[in-house]
Amino acid sequence: MADLKGNFPQVAFFKPVGSKNQHPGYSTIQDADAEVREVVEVIRNSSIWPSTAIIITYDEYGGLWDHVAPPVIDHWGPGTRIPAIVVSPFAKKGYVDHIVYDTTSILKLIETRFDLESLTDRDAKADDLRNAFNFK
Repeated sequence: MADLKGNFPQVAFFKPVGSKNQHPGYSTIQDADAEVREVVEVIRNSSIWPSTAIIITYDEYGGLWDHVAPPVIDHWGPGTRIPAIVVSPFAKKGYVDHIVYDTTSILKLIETRFDLESLTDRDAKADDLRNAFNFK
């Protein structure tokens, strides 16, 4: 991965594809995690780091979960108990957040940050991840 140069958007999404995709049969977990580490390190060593929040999450729950089954929110079913890691100069250090979030919580954070209207009822009702940060 090259260094960040030029303008960088205020919001960007990165999804590994091909041989770095973590779906079974595409890649090893180690190879895919190494790519995530590389992306994080490039950002951490760039000029955009002081104003950055990286949220690392995974594609749904794969049918497995820890000791607590995910709640069913709507007709799309479970998927809210997926791992997420916040990497940011604003992240609360050593903090484990126990608020129930789902993938629309990322969208809700973006909507809150940029004062945007919700796209759906689901993201309108989602918690926005701000509890994981210290913006002061």
